[in-house]
Amino acid sequence: MNRWLFLSLILLLPCALLSEQPEKVKPASLAPLPKQVPAPKNNPTTPAKVELGRQLFFDVRLSGNNRMSCASCHMPDKAFADGRVVSTGADGTPLRRNTRSCLNAGFATSLLADGRATSLEEQALLPIQSPAEMNQPLDTLEKELAQVPGYVKEFKAVFGAPPNRQDLARALAAFQRTLVSGPSPLDRFLAGEKEALSDDARAGYELFRGEAGCITCHNGPLLSDGKFYRLGISFRDEGRAQITGKKEDRYRFLTPSLRNVAQTGPYMHNGSLKTLDDVILFYYRGVPRQGRDGLPVEIEALQDQSFSEIPLLVAFLKALSGEIPEITPLP
Repeated sequence: MNRWLFLSLILLLPCALLSEQPEKVKPASLAPLPKQVPAPKNNPTTPAKVELGRQLFFDVRLSGNNRMSCASCHMPDKAFADGRVVSTGADGTPLRRNTRSCLNAGFATSLLADGRATSLEEQALLPIQSPAEMNQPLDTLEKELAQVPGYVKEFKAVFGAPPNRQDLARALAAFQRTLVSGPSPLDRFLAGEKEALSDDARAGYELFRGEAGCITCHNGPLLSDGKFYRLGISFRDEGRAQITGKKEDRYRFLTPSLRNVAQTGPYMHNGSLKTLDDVILFYYRGVPRQGRDGLPVEIEALQDQSFSEIPLLVAFLKALSGEIPEITPLP
């Protein structure tokens, strides 16, 4: 072989080997919320639009019987959840799922436990027209709002059109993008304020991102990876599969954000776990060994962890709460 060709092959060999190495996966981490909530180009946030959305959020006209508003299930004094095991519809019938807080929802790319909406604009109209929830036909709602002089004036000023479903969704979405929690003790800790976490919370933080492995799914600014998992909490609700139609998505639900989680119990998609202690105990010992319909449970119980760690993790979870924006309901 030509000597120069041989040397060229030797020099190129490390590059070839390097290119065949598997790409390193960046380890999961925690982060503060971005400074600004992103808004779509066709729905920029303005003060007037936010104010219109605030009024609509608290208005019972959005329900078929004029008794229920968005705030009936997303209460400002309960971190924009409702504190119930499951919510009830406008007629008082219990729903299937626990209400998730809409705090910081403007940062999420999947919304609701089954991920059926990918934007606040898309999500806004779903509960209004759902027969099980607010049970208000959109045609009827448009006619009712058109009879309110104040709404006619504000819709015209903000959107240049009379009240309509598309602009209703845009206004509600703009308001919800202002529902952002303030910096939590964890945020201050990550920014360098080492005294922001108590000793117990600091120990829980180390467990969370270490041996307990919580950070695998609860990471990033929202402390959620935005993915769907089958945990074995219940096999009555098919979850994500109701949206995708795929068997492999049966009983999967979206990883919830953990921001302000200490204020949004009870927990899990069906509200079956009352306290944060109950949630951690489930992961430590309660995960079922088998799934259903040939589908595996996608998490293993932390059998080797000590019960003495539970208060430490709870202390850390309580350190994820930031100040909740003060919102004035309608008079």
